[in-house]
Amino acid sequence: MAAPAKGGKPGAKPAAGAKGKGPARKASSKKASCYEVSGDSLKRKNKSCPKCGPGVFMASHKDRVTCGKCGYMEKR
Repeated sequence: MAAPAKGGKPGAKPAAGAKGKGPARKASSKKASCYEVSGDSLKRKNKSCPKCGPGVFMASHKDRVTCGKCGYMEKR
């Protein structure tokens, strides 16, 4: 006896709401939220990682800022 292809019970119905969802909404990118446009220049909102260089932003938490790429952390 063969196992079902996608897991679950054999002959199961698709999840409710799978058909006719309507047009997909385009979400703004996360990178766009890291910059602030003022006139002709861009200003970075978050701090850049000192190890990775510019373009790699650090995530700001309540008590620290961390780099998601290399793991560098600074306490506030």
